[in-house]
Amino acid sequence: MRAQAAYDELIRRTREESLLASCAELLGWDELTYMPRGGVGHRAEQMALLAGMLHERGTDPRLGELLGVLEGSELVADPDSPAAVNVRELRRVYDRQTRLPRTLVEETARVTSVAQREWEAARADADFARLRPWLEKVFTLKRREAELLGRGAAPYDALLNDYEPGATSAELMRLFEALRAELVPLVHALTANPRRPNRDVLQRAFPLDRQRLLGAEVAAAVGFDFQRGRLDTAIHPFCSSIGPGDCRITTRFSLHNFRDAFFAVLHEVGHGLYEQGLDPVHYGTPAGEVSSLGLHESQSRLWENQVGRSRPFWDHFFPRTHQMFPEALADVEPDEFYFAVNRVEQSTNRVRADEVTYNLHILVRFELEQALVRGELPIAELPAAWNEAYRRYLGVTPADDAEGCLQDGHWASGQIGYFPTYTLGNLFAAQLFARAAADLGDLDVRLRRGDFTGLLGWLGEHVYRPGGLYPAARLIERATGSPPDHRPLVAALRKKYGELYEL
Repeated sequence: MRAQAAYDELIRRTREESLLASCAELLGWDELTYMPRGGVGHRAEQMALLAGMLHERGTDPRLGELLGVLEGSELVADPDSPAAVNVRELRRVYDRQTRLPRTLVEETARVTSVAQREWEAARADADFARLRPWLEKVFTLKRREAELLGRGAAPYDALLNDYEPGATSAELMRLFEALRAELVPLVHALTANPRRPNRDVLQRAFPLDRQRLLGAEVAAAVGFDFQRGRLDTAIHPFCSSIGPGDCRITTRFSLHNFRDAFFAVLHEVGHGLYEQGLDPVHYGTPAGEVSSLGLHESQSRLWENQVGRSRPFWDHFFPRTHQMFPEALADVEPDEFYFAVNRVEQSTNRVRADEVTYNLHILVRFELEQALVRGELPIAELPAAWNEAYRRYLGVTPADDAEGCLQDGHWASGQIGYFPTYTLGNLFAAQLFARAAADLGDLDVRLRRGDFTGLLGWLGEHVYRPGGLYPAARLIERATGSPPDHRPLVAALRKKYGELYEL
């Protein structure tokens, strides 16, 4: 069989598989937004069936035959070509999938679909006991998956590679420990500082309909295309890419918490801009996908923090925000609002955390989920271990389990190994933004006048359109000139918060 014919068949098959996966993505979005509670059982069966079908297609021996024809052929001689990337990544995925039996894949989909709804109920009632048996099932299934995938490697690393291909927990720990050593004293210096913003500024009554309107306005202003996307509400903000032309983001609104919904919108918009910026020519192939979750997270954090929490951004958007909420902000000056937006505090909530303390929240989860996967931490002891880790890292103790180990739905949905990609995203975002600012020269001036096209264009060229052509670390080095590094983030935080808190 000729290589070109084999490649054409391989791409046809993987694009069909992507279409099927997009159906599962749409069902998952619906489950977390509009599906009635009574549909949980039926949806679990739908998701299990689709997972089984995807697994059957992904492990078809014909794929192995096609890959065998292509590997070593002239078609993949250039390792950076879309064809070579597609063959290399499809081989990696094929080898992983063929190690997992369909029964395990279907059972995991079935259990996590129910566990997700049980998490919502347990969180609402601050009742960890309700979720405990489902978490035990999830981790049992994921340990089995790790055994089959790891083949002697650290079990956690086998799961981590679903989200950050090629990464190891040992490498991440070295990078994160260097970051932690810088962050802990910085957090202490800021939270012990007598200078404090007026947190009441963001806790007045902000009508929900106007919050939604402002969020959509800002999303469109920075570049999110509502002809190819939509904004809805969910218990936990997320972004779903159904396919080209259909990217859906969600947030959650609170009458007395402006910061929560506004920055959740910007965060998910960052994910959405990445998805909308991918080259549709390569849709359904690895070359047209994001190469890692850390890279994906870099875009949500860049738009949320480096852009959305910057002074130039609020120089532009505060007048409009004041106009939208005249009652809440009648006596508030721009500098006061900007300081409140960038309040630093030791808190128990990851999603609402400021950009200085955020990564300490991730270190708690990174540490605990490794212990859970290794079986060193029984599920029953998770609440106590969580609270102890929060005292150690952040000096606070959750009031109950809803504020503690039930605040995230990742583990219930089977996303073990996902959390460290958040901190990688913060590191990547700081590097990318610093280089974009250097290349553009007048980025602050542009942001101050509400012009986001320069930054969006730079990201499109260096991050979005390359898609999955390069591994995450290599893309960062190509875009910024340096490998992944914690120092740009630390430098940016020290400069910004040193000025705000007059250190």
